[in-house]
Amino acid sequence: VGSEMCIRDRYMYQELINILGKENVFTDEDMSKHTTFKAGGKAKYFVTPDSFERLSELIRFLKDKIDYYIIGNGSNLLVKDEGYNGVIVKIGQKLSNITLDDKVMSCEAGAYVSKIANYACENSLSGLEFAAGIPGMLGGAVAMNAGAYGGEFKDIIMSVTLMDKYGNIVEKSNEEMKFGYRNSVVQEEDYIVLSAKLKLEAGNKDEISDRMNELLKQRRDKQPLEYPSAGSTFKRPEGYFAGKLIMDAGLKGYSVGGACVSEKHCGFVVNKGNATAADIIRLMKDVADKVEAEFGVRLEPEVKIIG
Repeated sequence: VGSEMCIRDRYMYQELINILGKENVFTDEDMSKHTTFKAGGKAKYFVTPDSFERLSELIRFLKDKIDYYIIGNGSNLLVKDEGYNGVIVKIGQKLSNITLDDKVMSCEAGAYVSKIANYACENSLSGLEFAAGIPGMLGGAVAMNAGAYGGEFKDIIMSVTLMDKYGNIVEKSNEEMKFGYRNSVVQEEDYIVLSAKLKLEAGNKDEISDRMNELLKQRRDKQPLEYPSAGSTFKRPEGYFAGKLIMDAGLKGYSVGGACVSEKHCGFVVNKGNATAADIIRLMKDVADKVEAEFGVRLEPEVKIIG
């Protein structure tokens, strides 16, 4: 069985190189380098496609052969310590173009949300102020309809170009995206976000910049940005705030190994240093159990756990 595995691994590695080029294929990649939690195990294969054509060929090849998972900035992701025995496909800087046509910005999925917001500001376009401090890339932000300070991506999206699990490219309107709270058709039907068209409004550059700086300051004052985390660890339960429930359950500062409920904002689980994925997962379970026991509300993780 060992030698069979070896042959299969060599075949897989060679095929990935044939499709993507050697410079875009890595093995046993430490996923703590690719998640904002800065924790977790290794990916057997880690690839960074540099064109949507190659991505399409890759998805067609991988289907039914090996597990794969698409990531952007890894700002909502935790890979278990045992690692991921498949292919992690990172859509990042190689697919991050931003173009502007009048008030419509076309952005590829690998562009940082903060960069897109700054680009809008530079061009005196309003509508993306809320996104200034959102960690992550456009693909993830669209997939989960990221939002902050009263704004959400669904407010500004005209259309999204997606790839289905067969490698076909489709375009969907805002309505067809079925945006909800931290959700969209992307999760429901396993699409990959390739790019999006964002409709913005003409504005005053100084006012836009001031608003962005004001929101960034609020974020810095209230959130534990000095430690690695995945942002808000739990979804907001209907009628409640996760952070307040956690605080009221007496869990402020509660820790397991290197993982800790932030004392600055209880909605954040932070890596205080060398936390393992197991530490973080155990802490999340403890928090959810305690909150449920105290208040009868089950907190759902916003973080995706794979491996």
